[in-house]
Amino acid sequence: MANSFGKSFQISTWGESHGGSIGVTIDGCPPGIEVNEAMLQHDLDRRKPGQSKITTQRKESDEAKIVSGIWEGKTTGTPIAIYVSNTDARPQAYDEMKEKFRPSHADYTYQSKFGIRNHEGGGRSSARETIGRVAAGAIAKQILHKWNGVEIRAYISSIYNVELPNSAFIDFPSEEQVESNIVRCPDPEIAEKMIDVIKQARSDGDSVGGVITCRIRNFKPGLGEPVFDRFEADLAKAMLSLPATKGFEIGSGFCSTFLKGSEHNDVFYTDDEGNVKTRTNHSGGVQGGITNGEEVYFRVAFKPTATILKPQETLNKEHEATELIGRGRHDPCVVPRAVVIVEAMAALVAVDHLLRDHGQNHLFG
Repeated sequence: MANSFGKSFQISTWGESHGGSIGVTIDGCPPGIEVNEAMLQHDLDRRKPGQSKITTQRKESDEAKIVSGIWEGKTTGTPIAIYVSNTDARPQAYDEMKEKFRPSHADYTYQSKFGIRNHEGGGRSSARETIGRVAAGAIAKQILHKWNGVEIRAYISSIYNVELPNSAFIDFPSEEQVESNIVRCPDPEIAEKMIDVIKQARSDGDSVGGVITCRIRNFKPGLGEPVFDRFEADLAKAMLSLPATKGFEIGSGFCSTFLKGSEHNDVFYTDDEGNVKTRTNHSGGVQGGITNGEEVYFRVAFKPTATILKPQETLNKEHEATELIGRGRHDPCVVPRAVVIVEAMAALVAVDHLLRDHGQNHLFG
């Protein structure tokens, strides 16, 4: 069913927001890969709730337990299973939502599709499901780094009406720069403005959205499987499968519609080492659905958090008009915690295509 992602490197996530635990099974991981569990836990810590004053105050340690597939620090080639316990669930905060649909949330659509839903924390539709993605993505990142020193860096480029100018063209930021503030924007001054916007939204019982820019460097050319599994097509599917996402664009994206071909084309040349390069990168590192060796960069738009602490008109399960005020602990803006999730999904796409390319083109060469 649709709880699995990837073809050669496949993950299946499971669990609900207020269930006993949540996790992931990874199939197709090559054997003999050294896995740094501290790096895996580090990424889960970047995603976990309660980490700052601008996130949900739910307190979870999100400590990963690896129960199979890794022996003496190395992958065995068998399925890897990882789980995290839920220890601070408060399902009673969602009692009212058992009968009422939250506007712009998945309550109504899950009820319509399945005829039954777990209303506690949104159940399977909760962003807590992404724990499994981040855990798997942390392993994928380590594989990519060993392959060619591939680096994946995501950061916030806008929150509501505060924007980081030319976000894809600043120097490639370090993780330390991104993690230097609670909003995960590499520009400290703009970060403070973003934090103020989120604080104000929380004070008002409201929420805001934003945009995450993600960049991948040190790719070799050749990843991507045209025509239906183009590299950017799988990136788009990966990103739009994340909760609260509403938009994806790669390279020049929609701005390319304001350029002529003579302005937009990425002209080729060879550098001093004889490598094929392009003088510009409007393509975002992908041409014809295949990576060209330039930096891959894309943007993902996240909507404002659907659950807000203001009264809203809605319907109940009998489709009768009623009113609902969100309760419980919720992010006034999901974007700061989504940075590592975007990185994880980018890594999963990249590793899957790396293994597929190796199987197709390098088995006999």
